[in-house]
Amino acid sequence: LALLGRVFDVERGRKHYGPGGAYSKLAGRDATRAFASGDFTPAGLVDNVSGLSPPELLSIHSWLSFYSDNYEAVGKLVGRFYDENGAPTEALKEVEAAIEEALKFQADSEQKKQQFPPCNSEWSSATGTRFWCSRQSGGVHRDWAGVPRKLYRPGSQGSRCVCVRSTGPPWGQPDSSQHNDRGDLDNPHLEQYEGCHPLAEQCILT
Repeated sequence: LALLGRVFDVERGRKHYGPGGAYSKLAGRDATRAFASGDFTPAGLVDNVSGLSPPELLSIHSWLSFYSDNYEAVGKLVGRFYDENGAPTEALKEVEAAIEEALKFQADSEQKKQQFPPCNSEWSSATGTRFWCSRQSGGVHRDWAGVPRKLYRPGSQGSRCVCVRSTGPPWGQPDSSQHNDRGDLDNPHLEQYEGCHPLAEQCILT
């Protein structure tokens, strides 16, 4: 089968890719789009990846890594991604650049999650909404709990509740000696919950 024009010998996985196998429709062609969309109809079993979202491009990247690690690459398919000399086409360069952007965005998102982990929240008709922070909130294990704050993203009107470190230097400045020991509390994209103590680890909005 081919993925982004790279041909892999999947004979070792014959039970999956051979006649009657769950992935038999992927064999003998470049069906890159199907790896992202899961569409195994003739319309989806194509190599055209235009219009795919960053997560879908990351899925293709992940599958390419899987085949590179588990199957032998035996050649390149002349067509959309490689010319008759085996050189990358503009289409391949564009896809690779888009995947690179998606990887950078993913890394940035992970970094933001480390800096501002999501807070815990619950609602009840009796007490209202409660936001609180712990050392595991948002699935991010860390050695600090933090305090709840609203985080606004530039260009977006909505906010989300995150936990913010309230002591030490600001994020990304671990060696800075000139700081006011307030962690990330002074980040301009944050807003305090009205009616809550500035350093409380939980906040109840009625």
